[in-house]
Amino acid sequence: MFGTTINLGSLPCHVAIIMDGNGRWAKKRKKPRLYGHKVGADSVSDIVETCREIGIKFLTLYAFSSENWRRPTQEVSGLMSILKRYLDSELPRMQKNDIRLISIGDRERLPDAVRASLEKAISETSGNSKLTLNLALSYGGRDELVRAVKKISRLCLEGTLDPAMISDVTLAENLDTAGIPDPDLLIRTGGESRLSNFLLWQVSYAEIYFTDVMWPDFRKKVFLQALTDYQERERRFGRTGDQLHTE
Repeated sequence: MFGTTINLGSLPCHVAIIMDGNGRWAKKRKKPRLYGHKVGADSVSDIVETCREIGIKFLTLYAFSSENWRRPTQEVSGLMSILKRYLDSELPRMQKNDIRLISIGDRERLPDAVRASLEKAISETSGNSKLTLNLALSYGGRDELVRAVKKISRLCLEGTLDPAMISDVTLAENLDTAGIPDPDLLIRTGGESRLSNFLLWQVSYAEIYFTDVMWPDFRKKVFLQALTDYQERERRFGRTGDQLHTE
């Protein structure tokens, strides 16, 4: 059902995706950029369902970056409308399929109606456990790190944290992603080869997969190809291959 090359016993626990190429995909078809974003929402549904189906536990999608607010007002407004429509229409399916929704980023910058739909979906799916869908909204990795440092600084000033005790664990516990594992696999669609301020701390040891496929065309078959590539890699985490093979 999933292809003979997929080993369901060695899937990544957490997949993060930079969903790139919607605008260029639309332009190539002489369509407005928002058309690409609308079709891209169908790819989101397809990949979420595939993750749930095969047993991936965490999926983080870079849906709207802190830098995306700089885009033309009409496009930002259209993106927010697509996001709200997705949240409202997918909530029953998330409930039916035992999918929990969470989000990272500066939620306060979202329009009131979008934030209300997001918070409703987060609240109503909080007890689900098959798959955790994490939407990065108004999110930037550097901004997240700054906010984490401010939280830690306040704890030190309050006397509840000894600065000498600050560690990488301390920082991780104060990131937006506290409580969920770091990504094992980072995928970027659309042909670009950069992180674009996404999960800068968390992807330190993630396997990275770049593909020329634009996001609206990134569906189950292509996703499974990325997983196959991931399973063919050797993750050493600083050790040698010989060390891994003798453990």
